Amino acid sequence: MPPRKTSKDDQPELPFVGAPADAAAGAAVPVTPPASAGARPPAPPDSPEAADGAGGQGPEAPLARSYREWFLEYASYVILDRAVPHIDDGLKPVQRRILHTFWEQDDGRFHKVANIVGACMRFHPHGDASIGAALVGMGQRGFLVEPQGNFGNVLTGDEAAAPRYIEARLTAFAREVVFNPKTTTWQLSYDGRAREPVTLPAKFPLVLLDGAEGIAVGLSTRILPHNFNDLCRAAINHLQGKRFRIFPDFPTGGIADFSEYNDGERGGKVKVRAKIEVRSKYQLAITELPYGRTTEALIESILAANAKGKIKVKHVDDNTSENVEILVHLPQGADTDQVIRQLYVFSDCEVSLSPAACVIDQDKPLFLGVSEILRRSVDKTVQLLKRELEIRLEELEQQWHWDSLERIFIEERIYRRIEKSQTWESVLAEIREGLKPFLKQLRREVTADDITRLTEIRIKRISAYNRFQADEALKRIEAEIKETKHHLKHLTPYAIAWFERLQEKYGKGQKRRTTYDEIEQIKAAEVVSANQRLYVNREEGFIGLNWRQHEFLTECTILDDVVCFMADGTMKVARVADKVFMGREILHVAVLPKEGDRAFYTMIYQDKESGKAFAKKFQLGGVTRDKLYPLVSSEGSRVVFLDVAKTAETTTQKVTVTLSGRCAARVKEFVFDLSELTIGQRGAKGLTVTQWPIRQVRRA
Repeated sequence: MPPRKTSKDDQPELPFVGAPADAAAGAAVPVTPPASAGARPPAPPDSPEAADGAGGQGPEAPLARSYREWFLEYASYVILDRAVPHIDDGLKPVQRRILHTFWEQDDGRFHKVANIVGACMRFHPHGDASIGAALVGMGQRGFLVEPQGNFGNVLTGDEAAAPRYIEARLTAFAREVVFNPKTTTWQLSYDGRAREPVTLPAKFPLVLLDGAEGIAVGLSTRILPHNFNDLCRAAINHLQGKRFRIFPDFPTGGIADFSEYNDGERGGKVKVRAKIEVRSKYQLAITELPYGRTTEALIESILAANAKGKIKVKHVDDNTSENVEILVHLPQGADTDQVIRQLYVFSDCEVSLSPAACVIDQDKPLFLGVSEILRRSVDKTVQLLKRELEIRLEELEQQWHWDSLERIFIEERIYRRIEKSQTWESVLAEIREGLKPFLKQLRREVTADDITRLTEIRIKRISAYNRFQADEALKRIEAEIKETKHHLKHLTPYAIAWFERLQEKYGKGQKRRTTYDEIEQIKAAEVVSANQRLYVNREEGFIGLNWRQHEFLTECTILDDVVCFMADGTMKVARVADKVFMGREILHVAVLPKEGDRAFYTMIYQDKESGKAFAKKFQLGGVTRDKLYPLVSSEGSRVVFLDVAKTAETTTQKVTVTLSGRCAARVKEFVFDLSELTIGQRGAKGLTVTQWPIRQVRRA
């Protein structure tokens, strides 16, 4: 649905619909909507130009101005209100609204997910599907939402049950670090009927803990998840002024190479491999997955590679439940080390991730590194802790003032002064007069509200008043005031202790699942098996794999390139496949070596245009796959002799040339010395052999 309308004061100026690739990291980049060359700014609504259209050449289309504005509004709306998390709490709007709904209904018990989804629609105007999907995702990660029931399986890719069958509630961690109504900034919901937080006062880098992915208009964000204890230690190091580094930790485990992580900024890359164990001579077990892959997708990639001949496996079993276990059964004679390398190259057992940490800061998209995101989050946490301490200090001082007033009011029997008062004004005046001798004992002046509060004390409380208990209560308040002031004075040590307590309380069992190591780059050509049979149909001009009815050429791999020379003097290189057309009347076909073709080719051809025969010697050189290269000087020429040698010394030295019997030449057969040819370019015309038509050329 279209973005909700807000007032000019509520809606910030949003000139950002994307970020160019050359933008400096950490800088918000303004991008204005494209305009045609020579376009001028829109005229005011009441101007003649607006009435007559551009240049006064007819009226403007009724919706033209709306179309000019709607795209920018839509782009800004998607970036700010849907796809990109906010740096303050690390949440997207739908996640923030789900948590706020949980908080409103929180009573410690589980709630039906369907009820939460319905209640959340008061704040999120995009239907139940988006809310339900986001809630299930938060429940699967488990840091903020505690699930109960079938929430699907991130390992196998199984979907969650319907919202009416599953339940959820806030975790203790979420209650402690995410919510505080006293420090929350509020705004009206999209229809103005409810109040929702602008951002939640989260005291932890949630966007790094859970990770985030989103595609907006003109930009996207991908922040990889990190380990809870790693984030706590990094936060403490930052507060202590020490250097730190944080690397992602994926819930599916795996082995990762972070050498090119680039702190999670754009342009970085992370390679992640599945963990593969050798169970027996002919059985492999995949026990951890690359991030973003499920067992179903991984098995499909293995079977697809097997079908294409890149890997040879007998069958694959999926025994995954709580832990990943994919059994890959190998055929007899298989080399387990070689198959493991093939799995990394030709299946999803190894994937490459491209992080791009983008967050919303001050209503603008901002590309940052994960270290900078953590620093800003920790600094924000320190400010929130300071604000909470200040609020608590105000509450304690207010409570001390009220308790002190109540103590004076009861112990000095000031309440007896109002027994004979006839009016409300006289009651207040008597109390104020009775308090005057004791005002020096208080820390601030007595207000009218304070006096009114004294009049509300019940007789039962006065009669049951215990001076000793009142003194003890005041001492406890004074001790807490002193402690709070100490924390405010030493805010950094207080924040460090807060993170340490948080780690001790919630960090048990939160071990890293992803190990990191430098991953060796495996070339596909080094591990592919020569398990394919290459055939050729010379007459019709096709090559292909596993054609038993045609001429067998050689064993090959699915990554090999094949070169063919045709009788019409053309040459073509193509990757092997089930069936590839190269050109009719194939004279020579061979698999090109991986290190490059170094063969020497000697060719004699009859030129169509001049009628002469030319000879030349050349090497293949650089070629492009599937491109037809002419090796003769004119179309319609015919190759009458072709020799292929591995070295220049082994090339054919002399040939016997037999001319056509119909030609007028006196000598119909002679020997031509090919050793006089120098190695030239493959497109060269060559040396003249004879001006007469050739019937046959054979080695002398």
